[in-house]
Amino acid sequence: MMLTSDWVEDASVVLIPVVLGIAIVRAKRQPLWSEAYRRLSKNKVALASLGILTIYLILALLDGIGWHSPEQIGRRTVVDVLFSKPLEHTYSAPLANMTAEFRHPQKLVAPGSHLLGTDAVGTDVLYQTIKGMHTALFIGGLTTLIATPLALFLGLIAGYFGKFADDVVQYTYTVFASVPDILLLIAIILVLGQGLFPICFALGVTSWVGLCRLVRGETLRQREREYVLAAQALGVKPGRILVRHILPNLLPMVIISVTLAFSSIVLAEAILSYLGVGVGADVASWGNMIDGARDELTRDPLVWWNLASATTALMILVLALNLFADALRDAIDPRLRSA
Repeated sequence: MMLTSDWVEDASVVLIPVVLGIAIVRAKRQPLWSEAYRRLSKNKVALASLGILTIYLILALLDGIGWHSPEQIGRRTVVDVLFSKPLEHTYSAPLANMTAEFRHPQKLVAPGSHLLGTDAVGTDVLYQTIKGMHTALFIGGLTTLIATPLALFLGLIAGYFGKFADDVVQYTYTVFASVPDILLLIAIILVLGQGLFPICFALGVTSWVGLCRLVRGETLRQREREYVLAAQALGVKPGRILVRHILPNLLPMVIISVTLAFSSIVLAEAILSYLGVGVGADVASWGNMIDGARDELTRDPLVWWNLASATTALMILVLALNLFADALRDAIDPRLRSA
């Protein structure tokens, strides 16, 4: 048996949280950020949100590390070993005490062995929910890695150089903003096909506009500041001014915007999968779980646990991201501190 790892997926899942973590840790050594770090470390809501995000991240990484062996088909991950349960014939309610294994119909499973129940084909719902964490964080991470550099580059160029460069960038993001996001997403996915990487590319292409506008506007303001004028007078090259002087002053705004955009990207994946143009039916995702639960709501008795598990996991992740972003905003800018 050979141990392998999907390095692209693992890096995409972990890179954005690691970058945010490094920025927070390095704040201890920078006087400008030390007060923000102190406020954030004393904010109980921020610490609780960070703890929830850490749990999601750990589970997502466990599902990104696995192995192939001759005696099994496909790749088996750590999550498959820890959380998968024997298949059943069909639905079983959460904590059901009378369930039978699919391969051994006469053998009763221990009461409550399926904590969140099973779906129509007898697959454990908790297992599917945890597998969906990896998909959500992978898509959010890779999409952010595509959209953020694009938005920073175009926003900095437009705001600093102005004139022709500014006109080109403004016309470009105006065209993108004039087309409804959902229609543009569906069009790109239909051209590229379904899958993790096509949907990340599609979301990245459509989600850079908002951050680009913010970066352009802030760069326009920063280029008139004394430190930029002094650097220009000393003959510093524009590229160095943008990277060493203007960009560090934009980081607080960029970090907050990226954190908020991450939750929007996760929600967008769920919506696309629900519409049938998402990651594909063979990929475990919360959107696919919600899509598969539509017909279950019309059954008698009602089968609600598949839908509830996916939506609850999605809601907790988005809520934790938004609360952490709000706390981060208040910590960085004391003028915006909540009452």
